[in-house]
Amino acid sequence: MFTPVETTIGALLIHQATSNLLYQNGNILGVSGFLRRVFSTPTKETVAFFVGMAASHLPLKALAPQLITSYPPVPNTIRGILATLGVGIAVGWGTKVSNGCTSGHMLCGLPRLSGRSAAAVATFFPIAVLTHHFVNPTLYTQVCSGDQPCYTPVYPSASATASLVLLAALSMLAARTIPSLMSKTTTTSTNELKRSGISTPSAREATQFFSGLLFALGLQVSQMSHSAKVSSFFSFPVMQYWDPSLVLVILFGMLPSLFEIRRKGFSSSPSFAKGFSLPKKTFKDVDARFLAGAATFGVAFGLTGACPGPAVLRAFAQPVWGALWMGGFWVGGML
Repeated sequence: MFTPVETTIGALLIHQATSNLLYQNGNILGVSGFLRRVFSTPTKETVAFFVGMAASHLPLKALAPQLITSYPPVPNTIRGILATLGVGIAVGWGTKVSNGCTSGHMLCGLPRLSGRSAAAVATFFPIAVLTHHFVNPTLYTQVCSGDQPCYTPVYPSASATASLVLLAALSMLAARTIPSLMSKTTTTSTNELKRSGISTPSAREATQFFSGLLFALGLQVSQMSHSAKVSSFFSFPVMQYWDPSLVLVILFGMLPSLFEIRRKGFSSSPSFAKGFSLPKKTFKDVDARFLAGAATFGVAFGLTGACPGPAVLRAFAQPVWGALWMGGFWVGGML
């Protein structure tokens, strides 16, 4: 069902995660790229991001346990195991060839007005919708049973809303202040470090940690980590089964980033880096292989309703499933 309050708060958390990483460390929040880095050349910063994602369970359990995502059982048949591996391979290959997924292209690329990201999103999103309609013609999902229209809004209680606001406020405050406080504990000022081209490792790692924490909280609070809820968005344009919650992720997760980037730009250095590490390729670099990768990712996205970020959260909750999916992702990235 349509959850305007939870999804809006979750989208703002997602925005804060991408914004902090961009303007503090100068990096794009691309989960598929981070995953490949963990498998190939892990660094403290990359690991810190996923530690932050795992740590999100603690504040969520304390303040909003009702929003902890429940997952279907781990597949225990040969067909289910092969399907999980196959989807992981498709996501691994597709995101490698197209250089990103929903986080890097949609949440970070579109607000930067990247033509290449626009081409990726314009490919994988419609294909995900078509795939969902093809493999699930009834459009039935766990969150849209058909008893009433799926676009019917449901609202949390006043106490639950207050807890969500408190959770978001405390998390955002910590993400903004703690890395800065850690940078001030060094004997050399941040400006001197920038001039010498040296970063502040503890502050950068803290930023990665809190970006992972905010991102994971945003996924769970908005319920975008719930694959059935994402799949119900793919049921468009059949309104009876369409959950419009993902529209609010676009409005409150992407538009604030667009306005912030238009206002701040990239002329000044980020807080804890000498400069921004932004993709150099443009729309002119879009080719058939790039579009094939985006399309392959779109098929996998439409089949399961899960992209790399939610997949990481499920891997923490179900390690056996995570080993299958992550194993497939690694194989796909090697192809």
